[in-house]
Amino acid sequence: MEHTGWNVETHTTESDGLMSRVQTDVYYSKDDIGKNLYRKRTFYTVMVEQDVLAHTADEADELFREQGGLDHDKIGKDITVTDKGVETVVVDADYSFSDPTQYMAKVVYNSDNEYAKEDGDVLLDPWSDETGPAEVHYSLKSIKENL
Repeated sequence: MEHTGWNVETHTTESDGLMSRVQTDVYYSKDDIGKNLYRKRTFYTVMVEQDVLAHTADEADELFREQGGLDHDKIGKDITVTDKGVETVVVDADYSFSDPTQYMAKVVYNSDNEYAKEDGDVLLDPWSDETGPAEVHYSLKSIKENL
């Protein structure tokens, strides 16, 4: 009996008469008589770094929890390499830990543009205080002038 595709093989062992099942995507045929089926679990660490705009770190954490992270529906066999008879049985991703939410910059009007408010010309200012007003703490023009 030749098998192809998804196989749930049921066979009787001669020594005890018990039934056992093996589930695999590995294709096998009579040409594979004498070969053994092996399985190996390999654990990977995946790091996801995301950014979000929010008014506070608490709001950012809420957005990261609700709108960020991994799309677990996309964690599947498609992310694995299968070649020369190697087939994937299971792919899973579990949450381990998160670093604390880190302040990166504040969205402010571009101080080098006198019409920034009218133009909607904004930039990310890493030197602005996280809890302070949205004011630019540097000017590209002044930096260039002092070089």
